[in-house]
Amino acid sequence: MRSTLYLRGLRQADHTVFAVADGQKTYRDPLTGREQAYSSGQQVKRSILDTMAAELGEKRAPVTFVRVKEGNALKSREPWSECDPTYPDQLVGGWMRAAARTGDAEGGGVIKRRSPLSISAMRPLHPLLARVDEEKVITFDRRDDAANNPVKVVDKDGKELSLEDLSEFLESNNRTLTRMQFVGGQKRAYGLYVYDVAIDLSRLFSVTTDLADPELSKDVLEKLRADGWVEKNGRLVAPQEMRERLIPALAHALVHWSITSNQARTYSPQHTLALAVSDRASLLGSAIRADLDEESEWDKALPVIERSQDVDVFVTPTARGVIAGIAADSNALQAAQDEIEKRLRAYDYEA
Repeated sequence: MRSTLYLRGLRQADHTVFAVADGQKTYRDPLTGREQAYSSGQQVKRSILDTMAAELGEKRAPVTFVRVKEGNALKSREPWSECDPTYPDQLVGGWMRAAARTGDAEGGGVIKRRSPLSISAMRPLHPLLARVDEEKVITFDRRDDAANNPVKVVDKDGKELSLEDLSEFLESNNRTLTRMQFVGGQKRAYGLYVYDVAIDLSRLFSVTTDLADPELSKDVLEKLRADGWVEKNGRLVAPQEMRERLIPALAHALVHWSITSNQARTYSPQHTLALAVSDRASLLGSAIRADLDEESEWDKALPVIERSQDVDVFVTPTARGVIAGIAADSNALQAAQDEIEKRLRAYDYEA
């Protein structure tokens, strides 16, 4: 069995904003010169991990927001999270910690794990099948889960302020601490959008024990061994019971993820029109694509969903609204989830 599984999805977005920390990302298509909106691969990955955690009934690994006190100002530093694969979202999503963490006594060098999921940006299926317009302002908000997302205030030397010093600073400067940051310059997006996911099955449920290029600290490696992780070929493989618990949740998330960071005034469910699954990446481009109308040349493009050998294609009834005469199935999404789960279970992770 091949060690990489590929997925391509087609979604329809209406009057929405792909909310990201740096504002609505756009690029200019080189062939048409049209401005195009897209959702970054990082945002798609986060949405998948959020959905997986919700399906498991668990919280994602905690993220600590760091603030540095410089004079009367508070400056933001890069948030950091745990580097521990016992958190499902960390195992699937990866991590990186560069040297010591600001405001934390723990030192050490770089520890990183490249996610076994390689995820493309969600971008227009064709530049003629999507558009952007109208600016808006949104927020990056974690106020709904304050206990799991702390705010840390440190001075310019990285030392955390005591509660007394922090209270005095906030009171004397009439300031408050919030788990929200404003993000400006948004635009609304419309059209048909496609995304791709490659899953490296050989790394999906394992971490390396190589200390020359470490994914984990020595202490965490010993903890995993004690918890029953299986040592194979320089890697520690998650126990079978953990894999059996995560596979259905991951399959569900890959099919049913949604961008939950949309603001209320710009929400779009972004219905899935089609999903294609294969162990051959080169075949997915033909399965879900756009063709130029032969009569109108560059004035019109048509979405195309085409079934072929070695690609499993699942089409929802929503696709009939944009593709005339397409064969669809009301149970397409469940069938896609079942197929992904079957392929994830078939791989020998301890080989």
